Amino acid sequence: MAPEVRHQAMQEKVLMAEWSRMQWAKIARRVRVPLGFVFAVLYFWLARPTWRFLAIGALVILPGLLIRALASGHVRKNEALATSGPYAYTRNPLYLGSLLMGVGFALAARSWWVGVVLVAMFVAIYLPVIHDEEAFLRQKFPEFEEYARRVPRMLPRITPHSRAGEASGFSLDLYLRHREYNALLGALAMLAALIVKMKLLKG
Repeated sequence: MAPEVRHQAMQEKVLMAEWSRMQWAKIARRVRVPLGFVFAVLYFWLARPTWRFLAIGALVILPGLLIRALASGHVRKNEALATSGPYAYTRNPLYLGSLLMGVGFALAARSWWVGVVLVAMFVAIYLPVIHDEEAFLRQKFPEFEEYARRVPRMLPRITPHSRAGEASGFSLDLYLRHREYNALLGALAMLAALIVKMKLLKG
């Protein structure tokens, strides 16, 4: 096969792979909420909580809720690139907070199956959505490229990136507008449900 033909074939494969990734990201964005409800039912069915594991799980869930709450007070969707608050440490603090909450609930459930399903959902659903959202941010905000070089995608850096202080601080109005309090209410409801199930299992 001639070098030109091989090069063209490689380009076509890359384009097909990119197209497939974008298509799956669109599907993942649509199904993540319905799948979340299905996972909640499966989670409650598989959970075998104890007081000890509920306490351990709550200790992991709490910082996840806090990170999400702080992040929601800094993000102005489609208006400006969020680089302050938790966004000065990680590009995706909302997903990081959700991941911590998921780990916490997996610990509280005391079920390996819950952990396996959680990892599968994160890899198959949330990672493609993250890549898709970052592609959108690259197109909309020219400064995103520099920001992405300074701040990691998920695992936070130790110190905030140098331009973090230039942006505005936490906004309670944004927190309320994004209805982030629903995450707290949902977490409390699920913990209460686990306590009820624990008592039923003992009874």
